[in-house]
Amino acid sequence: MITGTALIAGAGVSGRGLARLLGDLGVDIVVADDNARIEGVRGMSVDEARRSLDQFEVVITSPGWRPDSPLLLDAAASGLEVLGDVELAYRLDREGTFGAPRTWLVVTGTNGKTTTTAMLAAMMQELGRDTGLRAEAVGNIGVSVADALAAVPRVDILVAELSSFQLHWSSELTPDAGVLLNLAEDHIDWHGSFTAYAADKARALTGPVAVAGADDPAVRALAPEGHIGFTLGEPAIGQFGVIGGQLVDNTGDAPVVLAPVAGIQPAGPAGVLDALAAAAIARSQGASPEHVSAALADFQVDGHRGQTVAEGGGVAWVDNSKATNPHAVDAALAGLQDVIWLAGGQLKGADVGPLIRDHAHRLKAVGLLGVDAALIADALNEHAPDVPVHTTAHLDPREAMNELVDWAGGLATAGDTVLLAPAAASLDMFTGMSQRGDLFAAAARARTR
Repeated sequence: MITGTALIAGAGVSGRGLARLLGDLGVDIVVADDNARIEGVRGMSVDEARRSLDQFEVVITSPGWRPDSPLLLDAAASGLEVLGDVELAYRLDREGTFGAPRTWLVVTGTNGKTTTTAMLAAMMQELGRDTGLRAEAVGNIGVSVADALAAVPRVDILVAELSSFQLHWSSELTPDAGVLLNLAEDHIDWHGSFTAYAADKARALTGPVAVAGADDPAVRALAPEGHIGFTLGEPAIGQFGVIGGQLVDNTGDAPVVLAPVAGIQPAGPAGVLDALAAAAIARSQGASPEHVSAALADFQVDGHRGQTVAEGGGVAWVDNSKATNPHAVDAALAGLQDVIWLAGGQLKGADVGPLIRDHAHRLKAVGLLGVDAALIADALNEHAPDVPVHTTAHLDPREAMNELVDWAGGLATAGDTVLLAPAAASLDMFTGMSQRGDLFAAAARARTR
C-alpha cells in the first residue's frame, strides 16, 4: 500500500480512474497535467512536478505517456518507481486490498485482442455457472481493471485485454494465464523498435500458463518453454488446432473435440484463431468442451470487427472498420474470394504493398477514400494492376461512404463480399473507426433493402 504521496501523470480518463481509486483508499495524490485538472484533487503542471519529485513516493502513469516523457525519465533517474494503472491495480489486488486476490487472464497481440477477450469472458462465464465464480472482460474492453476490483458483486476472474502500453508499465504483473496472439509492427514510435514492442507484449507470457500463436514466427520466437500453442492446422501434441472442421484440444492424452468451426463469428481464419486462443486459456482454467462450445455458439462479434451488416442478392457486406493496419486487413482478407475492398484513411507510414501483393488474387475491385488513398492506389497499380480502382473525391464522410457503397453495389454479384477493412486510421475524415463502420453499415443496409 502507498503510504506517501503518489503523483499521477495525466488527468485523462485513466488518470481520473486512478485518482478515484487511490482517493477511495485514502492515499494522498497529486495530478500532473498541463491541460486538465481533476475536481477535488491537487494538480500541478508537468514542469512543476519535475521540480517537485522529492515530494512523491511513486509515480503512476496513464498508459499513453511515452517512456521518453521528460517527467517519467526524471522520476526514474531520481529513483522513483514508475507504475502503470494496471500494474498498480495488480499490486493492490495481490496485497489483498480488495479481498482475496483475483484470477488474472491476460490477452494481448497486435490484432484480435478484443474478440479473443470477449470469447474468453463468455467461456469463463459458462464455467462460472457451475463454479459460482464471476468473470468479466476488463481493461480495454468492458470496465477498467480498477473499477472491476472495487465492483459489487465481486468479480473473481479478470479477463483483461491489455495493450503494449499497459504491459510496458507492468513490471510485476504475472498473469495466472496469458496469451500472445500475433505480432506486427505497430506503435513503433512509442516503443522505439519492433523488438521493444514485442518484448512488452511478451509480458503476457510470464505466468504459469502461456499460450502463443504457433503460426506467427515472431510470437514463436518469444514463447517460453512449455507453452501451449494454437494453430489453424492440425495441432501437434501440446497445441490447440483444427481437425475435420472441429476445434480440438491436443494437450492431453488424446485429442478432445471442443466445437465446430462452422458458425464461429467472425467467420474466417481470424475468428477461428481467436476462438482457439480463448479456448486454450479457458481449458487451462477448468472449462469443459461443453463450456467452450456453448460460449462460441452464442457469441456475436463486437461492432466493426468483421460483422456481416447486410446481405442481399447473394452479396455479403462486412464491416471491419477496426482493421486499421495492414496486418489486421491481412487477417480479414484471408479465406475470402471475389472481394470488393473498401479502404483508405491515415496509413501512419504503414506499407500496404506486401498486403496487396499477397491478396491481389482475392480482389475483384477496390474503392478508396481518405487522405492516403493515392498511396494505396499506387500500391495497387504496382501489385494488382488489373484490379479496377475507384477513388471518391468527397471529403464529407457520409457522402464519401455512400458513394463507395453505391459504386460497390453496382459491381457486386452473387458470391461477392464487399469488405470495409481500411488498413488505416480514420481521423482524417471520421470521428473514429466506429462512425466509419456505422456509415458503411447504414449505406449497405439501405442498398440491400
